[in-house]
Amino acid sequence: MSEDDRTRAMRSPGDGRPLPPRNDGGPLSGGAPAHQRPPMPGRDAPLPPSGPPPGGRPGAGPEAASTHLLPAHSEPAPSAGDAPRPGAGRVYGRERSGKSPVRPLGRRDEPPGPGEPPGPGEPPGPARPRSPRKRPSGRTILKILAAVVAVLLVATVGLFFWINSRLVGIEGVLEDYPGRVADTPGTNWLLVGSDSRKGLSAAQRRKLATGRAAGQRTDSMMLLHIPDGSDKPTLVSLPRDSAVTIPGKGRNKLNAAYAIGGPKLLVRTVETVTGVHVDHYMEIGFAGFVGIVDAIGGVEIDVRAAVDDPKAGLKLKKGPQVLNGSQALGYVRTRKGGALPDFERTKRQRQFLGAVVKKAAGPGVLLNPFTSIPLAMSATDAVTVDSDTGALDMLSLGLAMGDSPVTTVVPFGGNEIAGGGSAVKWDRTRALVLFDALKSDKPVPQEILDAN
Repeated sequence: MSEDDRTRAMRSPGDGRPLPPRNDGGPLSGGAPAHQRPPMPGRDAPLPPSGPPPGGRPGAGPEAASTHLLPAHSEPAPSAGDAPRPGAGRVYGRERSGKSPVRPLGRRDEPPGPGEPPGPGEPPGPARPRSPRKRPSGRTILKILAAVVAVLLVATVGLFFWINSRLVGIEGVLEDYPGRVADTPGTNWLLVGSDSRKGLSAAQRRKLATGRAAGQRTDSMMLLHIPDGSDKPTLVSLPRDSAVTIPGKGRNKLNAAYAIGGPKLLVRTVETVTGVHVDHYMEIGFAGFVGIVDAIGGVEIDVRAAVDDPKAGLKLKKGPQVLNGSQALGYVRTRKGGALPDFERTKRQRQFLGAVVKKAAGPGVLLNPFTSIPLAMSATDAVTVDSDTGALDMLSLGLAMGDSPVTTVVPFGGNEIAGGGSAVKWDRTRALVLFDALKSDKPVPQEILDAN
């Protein structure tokens, strides 16, 4: 650097004194940043070829000064691999990652702004506040609820028609006949459990101890009255060995009516001896009974006395316990226990029927498709009804049985000979009081219930 250049660098432009002139025409020294100055026409002449001048040594002569001139700096063209990535920038000559803006260098005691990364040695700044989660509007919630209700409605209607199509009806069971009892208030069901082995294999018959009896007979009979008012339903057991008069057949046991004329003659016999009009008929066999109990996962029963009955294939301890299908069948069929085996048997049948229906109608079964659908399939496969009974009638039956009905048995006293054997004789006076209450759609008097 020349003396004038040093003077210019040390002097401030605002001190009022003129600066010495710059020698722009002379050559620059080797340490000057020549690449920062654009070439000027007429001054930056091309360098002479290297090599010693003719007749002298290298570097001698006035041309030697030009060897200290630096060539103009040129940036190399970037290659294809050095092209910056989209969204990337350069920080201090190096490529950086990310797309966030670069925070300019500031004072060390200045904290970074919200969402900005802290600099080296700086404490982290406050986190950027999150935007609140958008809550669904009331209209959206109403649409979701409407969709759920619509799906449930469609599923319910579809299930109703599916169950209705699976019910097996018996033609002519409730057919009118001369002198039939007129219709009475309320709704009356005749519920029959038959000893039909239909649907049971030989191995199942051995396991359930049902024997090999041909045909079918009534194993239990009950009359269920559902009142039109708010009173509780009444479930009355009709002992199968009851001595009754069978229309056109004379004096015999009640179950003989079924054996002689099937469901049709049985309904006519019950209506004749009770004076109660039967509105619906439902029958279930051994196999169906077992299937329904297993479909709802068994039923809890409080066994009042230990039972050991090889004929019924049953061995139970005293106390509350859950019975499966085969145990339940033995429990309602056994004649063991009590001074009056048939009377105790009817009590167990009512107890178990109420427990089965109450559990089947509970929300834990009905609202669970893994239990309600198998139950519907088992029930429709297990029962036969009169041809006029549909799915709504079956629902009404289930609701009535789940309402803890009043349970009793026909009053009886003593025995008589009927059908070639000993039969149960009804107490006619008290039996008429019981059936008159049902015909009038009134509660059964307490003294009749206490007597049983």
